[in-house]
Amino acid sequence: MYNQKDRKSDVEAGPRPLYPMMQEPPAIRWAFIRKVYSILSLQLLATIAVSAIVVFVHPIAHFFVSTAAGLALYIVILITPFITLCPLYLCHQRHPWNYLLLGVFTVSIAFSVGLSCAFTKGKVILEAAILTAVVVISLTLYTFWAAKRGQDFNFLGPFLFAALLVLIVFALIQVFFPLGRLSVMIYGGLAAIIFSAYIVYDTDNLIKRYTYDEYIWAAVSLYLDVINLFMALLTLFRAADG
Repeated sequence: MYNQKDRKSDVEAGPRPLYPMMQEPPAIRWAFIRKVYSILSLQLLATIAVSAIVVFVHPIAHFFVSTAAGLALYIVILITPFITLCPLYLCHQRHPWNYLLLGVFTVSIAFSVGLSCAFTKGKVILEAAILTAVVVISLTLYTFWAAKRGQDFNFLGPFLFAALLVLIVFALIQVFFPLGRLSVMIYGGLAAIIFSAYIVYDTDNLIKRYTYDEYIWAAVSLYLDVINLFMALLTLFRAADG
């Protein structure tokens, strides 16, 4: 039987390995994971705060849709994350530039999310937010459980990359040749499935592959997964709601 002496030995041995054949000390990996999720939590809180301001302060959304300057600024906000992503990758280990670029990246995405939510029913936003939270928490817990039992999800990488390319082409076709509400729902459903799989893939990388100095890039990867999942579900529910 598992007695008091065994429990004392486990405590003295320190944290248990996250997955079989783990090479580094578990305490270091757990510290890295806590740091990544702390940064991710701050990003999500900032996104919620900025989005809420855009949604509830109506003149902001009105400015973006009713003036030429607002439209130009909206285009700048949309492309800012893509412009920031490259230097962020190059400087993700250089303090304080990594945090500065991360802040610009997060706020620009938060504005985009807020503008999307500003013209969406509150019921649809709430449904998408609740389902996103449930999916993210469930898949994260599952990935930690599966990694502990020796499962590896690295094989998903090429398939997810190919699926993402198909999704981008599908979105471009929808922009230039609108196919109707049903196609929007199909796009939203496919995107939700793809980014749900990305949560598993990136969480598995967080557990096993990222080095301690790559905490910024690990947080960015998970943040993009969560935001894209939310936007996919928002698109799906908004189309279904008519």
